[in-house]
Amino acid sequence: MSGAWQPAPGHWLARLLALVLAVSAMGHAHAEDGYDLWLRYGPLPAAQAEGIRAQWEVVVAPRDTEVQRSAREELLRGLAGLLGHAPPEAATPQGSGALVVGTPASSPLVAQLRLPLRGLGREGYVIERVEHAGRALTVIAAPDDIGTLYGVFHLLRLLQTGQDVSALAVREQPRLQLRVLDHWDNLDRSVERGYAGESIWDWHKLPGWLDPRYTDYARANASIGLNGAVLNNVNASAQSLAPAYLEKAAALAGVLRPWGIRVYLSARFSAPIELGGLDTADPRDPRVRRWWAAKADEIYRLIPDFGGFLVKANSEGQPGPQDYGRSHAEGANLLADALRPHGGVVMWRAFVYSHAQPDDRAKQAYDEFVPLDGRFADNVLLQVKNGPIDFQPREPFHPLFGAMPKTPLMMEFQITKEYLGFATHLAYLGTLYEETLQSDTQRPGPGHPVAQVIEGHGHALSGMAGVANLGSDRNWCGSIFDQANWYAFGRLAWNPRQSARVIAQDWVGMTFSSDPAFLAPVVAMMMASREAVVDYMTPLGLHHLMGRGHHYGPAPWDAGSERPDWDPVYYHRADAQGIGFARGRSGSNAVAQYAPALARQFDDPRRVPERELLWFHHVPWDYRMASGRTLWDELVLHYARGVDQVAAMRATWAGLSPYVDAQRYRQVASFLAIQQQEAQWWRDASIAYWQSINGLPLPVGQAPPPHSLSYYQSLKFPFAPGHH
Repeated sequence: MSGAWQPAPGHWLARLLALVLAVSAMGHAHAEDGYDLWLRYGPLPAAQAEGIRAQWEVVVAPRDTEVQRSAREELLRGLAGLLGHAPPEAATPQGSGALVVGTPASSPLVAQLRLPLRGLGREGYVIERVEHAGRALTVIAAPDDIGTLYGVFHLLRLLQTGQDVSALAVREQPRLQLRVLDHWDNLDRSVERGYAGESIWDWHKLPGWLDPRYTDYARANASIGLNGAVLNNVNASAQSLAPAYLEKAAALAGVLRPWGIRVYLSARFSAPIELGGLDTADPRDPRVRRWWAAKADEIYRLIPDFGGFLVKANSEGQPGPQDYGRSHAEGANLLADALRPHGGVVMWRAFVYSHAQPDDRAKQAYDEFVPLDGRFADNVLLQVKNGPIDFQPREPFHPLFGAMPKTPLMMEFQITKEYLGFATHLAYLGTLYEETLQSDTQRPGPGHPVAQVIEGHGHALSGMAGVANLGSDRNWCGSIFDQANWYAFGRLAWNPRQSARVIAQDWVGMTFSSDPAFLAPVVAMMMASREAVVDYMTPLGLHHLMGRGHHYGPAPWDAGSERPDWDPVYYHRADAQGIGFARGRSGSNAVAQYAPALARQFDDPRRVPERELLWFHHVPWDYRMASGRTLWDELVLHYARGVDQVAAMRATWAGLSPYVDAQRYRQVASFLAIQQQEAQWWRDASIAYWQSINGLPLPVGQAPPPHSLSYYQSLKFPFAPGHH
């Protein structure tokens, strides 16, 4: 307003206006701090919003049950944000069009429409555009209330990503039954391998205080189809099964239940001793069997829909059935028998390695579990990590997949980035998950990918678990882009045959912007990011080169642990002649655990994929690669390529500030700067160590490390997050 009176800078009104503007700015920043995840429901372009409002003059949705209310409230919330205001509610369709939600049992209209709901199961749904009584209806229908909730989130996703909703014909159902987040959270709120603050579960204040954050957690999980949460660490405290903590778990179950999420608990195998006062936890002891049966009865009185137990046994010092000369099957079946009357399941982890030193730790799970195929109870799933070592930046798929046809195998992925740069490195794990799921087990023949194995064909149970990356940080995951890994895990747990690229496109559109000028470069960054981490950390099949205990930073020189297989030198076996772990027939023969055709391929250095060469073979430094370069030159160039890719991601992000709010933009930019610095550190420290062994010069144009090897070896990080 030209010529209008303005208060002097020191005037009380000027100070008041400044305060109002500051508070307003704080509110905007708070709204874009990452808390809303991919459920921001930002306004659509005006013309698009107007067109949708014209289609859906009213919303017809039941509200009689907890899940119905969740679906209705989420739909109205989403439409209000996307359209400026939600259409009014009505008991029946009115005007020329309506959005209708329901099941044949909850909606007489849905019952009349006779939509094709047969075969969807309780979690499936359809979204269809139909004509009824002269009105155009968009209908979200399902056999059960939980299906309508998933359908609501699907429709909102289509709107958020700018899809055409004028002629929908969607039919969806999950390919896996159990879609579970595993929280490695302790009762003191510390999180093993956690990089996003304390545990979100405030056990001390439960059951009296139910943080609203628990509901938002449930909403986010339901939006991507997850239906279970293991509340406590696999390195479990027996106290998690004590009466006081069961009451706390029951309170959480009450919050999660309206969103279709069941709670599970990690069970400590020795709990009958620690809680029950017994002198044994032997699965064959009748007292032990009675104790577990009584404990299951107690749990189900408090939590009628309790999902069951997750168990880590006889691994890394955890108690288990082998302490009594019993098998993993006997231990799992003990708990399965206790849970069976209530419909509960046991998820028995296959991550085991014994106190006895094997010739190759990668072989232990296969050796222990394959002889037990068919001996597990029908309510037991064997939970298998994606690879045979431990969530490395890259591993070949676990040989157990396809090798136990009489036992349902449940995939375990790690969402928290224990080995991929914690919260600060951008590493989209959708590509890692997809790589594993699409790997062909070739059992019983070609064309049998890992995804097919975990879909449980011929078994009553199937599932996928993800080690959560969540904490008390305002943005949930420690960084904005780490949210994408939670999102991708949920989408792939629903359908393990989906495209990681398509999932990334949806996440970017919902979390930031669907503008092609923003979406295309960011998706490209994400799709290249995990490969960059592999290159600057563990190229060409190297693995487990991280610092001991905390797993932060490079330490390929590390040795001297009480167990050799805790040390990087055990895995790379570098000497003056070459580098890599010999797992072929002339080595540990780990290749024999794969299908014969794969075993022959992996046994041949010329046929094994170069990305896994040093996983399976100890190779001379002067070995000629497909590029014509020596192994040493190729290795150094991979390190450089990883660093260069991070620099390219920084440059890409630097040009995208107009599309992102300032707060999230700054955090991503800062974290990319950290990543570039640490990628360079990984490259330099690793090369310095390898040169100390092989004495070889660097390829032309490659700069030497700026510090001596002793400098890199002197770096210590006793307080790195997630330390174990």
